[in-house]
Amino acid sequence: MDVGEVCIRMRLFQNSCFYPSYLPRLNQLAAKAVSFEERRRVFLHDRFGASHFLQPVLEGASEAFFTNGDDEVLQRRWAREQGMPGEPTLEAILLAQIEHHATEVLYNLDPVRYPSAFVAKLPGCVKKAVCWRAAPSGNADFTAYAAVLGNAPSILDIWRRRGCRVESFFPAHDPVMDEYGHGERPVDVAFAGGYSRHHRVRARTLERVAQLADSRNIVFCLDASRLTRLAESTLGRLLPLRRHRRPDAIAAIAKPPVFGRELYELLGSAKIVLNGAIDMAGTDRGNMRCFEAMGCGALLVSDAGEYPEGMQEGVTIETYGTPEQAAEVISRSLQDWPGPAEIAARGRARVRGTYSKDVQWKAFVDLVGRL
Repeated sequence: MDVGEVCIRMRLFQNSCFYPSYLPRLNQLAAKAVSFEERRRVFLHDRFGASHFLQPVLEGASEAFFTNGDDEVLQRRWAREQGMPGEPTLEAILLAQIEHHATEVLYNLDPVRYPSAFVAKLPGCVKKAVCWRAAPSGNADFTAYAAVLGNAPSILDIWRRRGCRVESFFPAHDPVMDEYGHGERPVDVAFAGGYSRHHRVRARTLERVAQLADSRNIVFCLDASRLTRLAESTLGRLLPLRRHRRPDAIAAIAKPPVFGRELYELLGSAKIVLNGAIDMAGTDRGNMRCFEAMGCGALLVSDAGEYPEGMQEGVTIETYGTPEQAAEVISRSLQDWPGPAEIAARGRARVRGTYSKDVQWKAFVDLVGRL
């Protein structure tokens, strides 16, 4: 049975979400979109989070339904178009969408917002509900889901100890990445990601690498936390928030965050993409930026740890142990670029083959069949 035949037999609903800092970009891209379908089409075309979106969603299969349950503009458009009275909650709209679609399998990427209490309200058509979670989440309860999916074994162990069934599952190579990174790579080192209290180890690495900016083209696109933004404001500089401000070396080159196709463009223009896990990740490695950087053909330089299949130090990626080592690996790689460029090319080929959308979808179908 091929992927298309499997899809016909599964009415799939995938619910996602996005960072608040992405909303201004989405609103700008979708300024002329007046319907639910138009706004959703704009979002999917921009590829934000596409590594997590299942093949039937990206291919527009009629049996698959996708939405961002936290996008109030999008969801209220659907509610109005369907004639829902009054001002229903976002939860009520999501439940109505699931019932209207006659969903059989729900895959929820936003379980903190929609935890076990939400699962208990699902209509009877839903046979299986699974969720993705790759981070600790306080006291969130996901036990009503048939399984919690993730690619970080230590995080999955947390949910297992809390009474959840867990299953290993991976992001995938977005085929749109193949459009990027085939010309010159004028950026020597790129980093795109968050900067908050959860990134203290990462922050020290960023500071050390930022010091290479005197002789190299270093681009940091940082999504700073609200506390960091406050600490760096005029008012914040009068408050005891010094430890939340970015070091001068980082602040001097920091640019606003990039998302979607702008992120792909940055990764595709960089020789090296620097990555660092959040402090809560333990020794597990393989966050989504690894898949994106390799998929866009950059050399991934990331912190040492336990990586998934296909991400091998010195073969498809390079790793470092300390902030100083990160700067050393980067400097050495740039000085001898033809060799590291071959590692990047192998990495791109490996992630494209090992983590294709076809492989991801077949793994999902197999997973659901075991539940």
